[in-house]
Amino acid sequence: MKNTVIFDMDGVIVDTEPLHKKAYYQHFGELNIDVDAELFSKFTGKSTRNVYQMVKDIFGIETATEELIQRKRTIFYDLFDTDPALKLLDGVESLINNLHSQNFQLILASSAAKTTIDRVFKRFNLFPFFSYLVSGEDFPESKPHPAIFIEAQRLSGNDKSNCIVIEDSTNGILAANGAEIFCIGYKSVNSKNQNYELADLVIHHFDELDVEKLKVL
Repeated sequence: MKNTVIFDMDGVIVDTEPLHKKAYYQHFGELNIDVDAELFSKFTGKSTRNVYQMVKDIFGIETATEELIQRKRTIFYDLFDTDPALKLLDGVESLINNLHSQNFQLILASSAAKTTIDRVFKRFNLFPFFSYLVSGEDFPESKPHPAIFIEAQRLSGNDKSNCIVIEDSTNGILAANGAEIFCIGYKSVNSKNQNYELADLVIHHFDELDVEKLKVL
């Protein structure tokens, strides 16, 4: 019986992607590099460290990766604290409450940095609902590598057959598949250029998920 739900964060719980995109492009402007839409789409689901490693390789930037990461985070946090549009995605708060009330274990497995996760969870008071918060910065390889979901499943103490992943990106779905965990693909109005073919179930809104039915998927 399914009893653990592993959530991605960006694009599933909260849509920080527009803020991340603004921060990246502001920084790209400072670096005087031209990142087109096709290249940027390949960054989806990757950690900030992996994004800048790619950017350095492609554009020959010699600045230390850590320095690039810190500058982007500074820009992002300024936007996070001032942009009134940031809010939980429609229906996810109700889903989290319903799952928690039905004794599901909830775990976060996000490519975001720990500081970003902490900021989101404080702003929306999500800490009481989640047993573990797993950040992509703890792993050398980003999604689609399955390491982050393998670790989340290990922390749960449950067999992978009892776990569900909710993801919105191609890389996240591939990672869930690599970890051999049932994956729900969340194809929202914010989803752009993502492939959901490998998801075990695809939804367009969280009200499509019946908590009792999730137990027996």
